[in-house]
Amino acid sequence: MERPIRYSIVIPVYNEEAVIQETYRRLQNVMDTTGEAYELIFVNDGSRDQTAAIIGDFCNRDESVKLIDFARNFGHQVAITAGMDYAAGDAVVVIDADLQDPPELILDMIAKWKEGYEVVYAKRIARKGETWFKKATARAFYRLLRASTEIDIPVDTGDFRLIDRRVCDEMKKLPEKNRFVRGLVSWVGFRQTAIEYVREERFAGETKYPFGKMLKLCLDGITSFSHKPLKLAGYAGILSSAAGFLYMLTIFYLKLFTDKVVPGWSSLMIVQLFFSGFILIMLGAVGEYIGRIYEESKARPLYIVRDVIARRAEPKAVPARSESSNVRELAARRRSL
Repeated sequence: MERPIRYSIVIPVYNEEAVIQETYRRLQNVMDTTGEAYELIFVNDGSRDQTAAIIGDFCNRDESVKLIDFARNFGHQVAITAGMDYAAGDAVVVIDADLQDPPELILDMIAKWKEGYEVVYAKRIARKGETWFKKATARAFYRLLRASTEIDIPVDTGDFRLIDRRVCDEMKKLPEKNRFVRGLVSWVGFRQTAIEYVREERFAGETKYPFGKMLKLCLDGITSFSHKPLKLAGYAGILSSAAGFLYMLTIFYLKLFTDKVVPGWSSLMIVQLFFSGFILIMLGAVGEYIGRIYEESKARPLYIVRDVIARRAEPKAVPARSESSNVRELAARRRSL
């Protein structure tokens, strides 16, 4: 009889052929030390290299490995969501394949989970091998997100975390399309704690989060959990109206009670350009929210799976009983009647 799965490790992958062998080796070594049943769920997010083929080879020789192969690229956050949907463990761990987040930290997460915590997230205290621009924008992103949203999203954390089965089941009830998984985990609540670590350099390959994708992730996080940008437009409108009224009174005063000439063209153009730019920015913010409403209204599936590859354990053969034993069993039943 197969043991029930205790831990599910979700690994979203996209063009990771240069690192996936080492990722599998280290994850396998770490999880084998637990002495409990586990599964490694690789979610291939439309890779164009040999990532899927390599993971398929893992599946052929290791029944703990499962490959969820997307029909195309649906995005990192969606890949994490799919992994959670397919996870069967009592605890679910999300970790990227680039090995910047050390798999060995999973054992510390498991220890915290066994203490009673239902969410254990990894908090970065240092980031190796990243440019000052990357560090500065990441720091600004987390602080801006925390200041803008109305829930407590821990700063300097990514998606590397362990969640309890109850948390995973609650996450499955959240159907939104523009997903920000770490924010959703904070939103559902439960007992949460952090483990601090130093984030390593990428083992191999290239980053899958350039500035454009980071900007989209920031917008998804803010628009999913806050409507403060819309409030900002209202507050700015009140201030600009008040400033315009005061400026009008000033012009009337100068015209009626002094001989000073009121500057015309320059001041008018400066004010016009400033407020026109501000209006366009606010229209863009409103457009972000409307665009997300449009995406939700289409009700398309979050992702499409082309194939699920997993090696099943062979069922144990039941020895065939002889005809005489069947006859004896039937006679015994009749006597009992």
